[in-house]
Amino acid sequence: MGSAAGVEVMELADLYERSRRHGNDPYAPLQPAFHQLIGTRARPLRMWVDFVEHELRPGSWLWIRPGQVQRFVPDLVAADGVVVLFQPGFLPPATVSAAHMDPPYEQRPTTPDGPAAEGLQRALDHLAYEYGAMSSLSLSAHTEVLRALLSVLVVRLAQARGPAPLPTPASETFRRFHAAVEQNHAVTRRVEDYATALGYNPRTLSRATLAATGRTAKQYVDDRVLLEAKRLLWNSGLAAKEVAERLGFTDASDFTKFFRLRARMTPGAFRGSVEIAPAAPREDAADRPRCGRPDPCAADPVSPGW
Repeated sequence: MGSAAGVEVMELADLYERSRRHGNDPYAPLQPAFHQLIGTRARPLRMWVDFVEHELRPGSWLWIRPGQVQRFVPDLVAADGVVVLFQPGFLPPATVSAAHMDPPYEQRPTTPDGPAAEGLQRALDHLAYEYGAMSSLSLSAHTEVLRALLSVLVVRLAQARGPAPLPTPASETFRRFHAAVEQNHAVTRRVEDYATALGYNPRTLSRATLAATGRTAKQYVDDRVLLEAKRLLWNSGLAAKEVAERLGFTDASDFTKFFRLRARMTPGAFRGSVEIAPAAPREDAADRPRCGRPDPCAADPVSPGW
């Protein structure tokens, strides 16, 4: 992210131009450390997020969270949409709660319609306008305006997804377990260790995890380790032995057994199965709006028709 305010609004097609301008491959795997809200207009968009291919139909939204590995396919050059980038911790706690940003995360695209779509469009219009009007306010005031308007956008998006489950003791147990697994999955894969650290019985963790995800606590830990292994194999360039060490395996052969049992292939076969999409030819994008630039976006910051 290049914005001092902690949030950035830009055209999807500008991602292609920005990558080319800096000598980067726009179709290479990426693992950003910030949130991305991607929305499409008149044309669909395909992309991979954590090894699942998603197609965003016209008018769809997809939320990509920090640390997820992503890759665009060659239709990025002709993409018609907007991406909103923002740093972890940028939104206030009240927004995090109202937008249901706690795990488990909803990864599939959302295609709102009716009043939900109109509310999202208006929220995005205002956010894009204020983002492009940075010079009219001090940086601190500009940041607070963007924080408030981004809060409106993410709460609108959460409402478009439908009501979130009511919080229960089990959901709080899973939230704590999820946080511990995120922090320590490379340290231990034993549910008993997490239960001891969190003050729960292992069966309590499994019941809470089953209720939240449909997976047992042990399956959830192993799923997280497998996901991180795939991310590292795809995006880091580390040898399989180094990935094993990074994930806390003392023996590379144990890591290979773990990976093969759950992924149905060896780490080397998985890495070889990942194909990097070829770069597509440039397309003249002179007629696309450029949100985040004051003049074009002041009158129509985001084209209608989401």
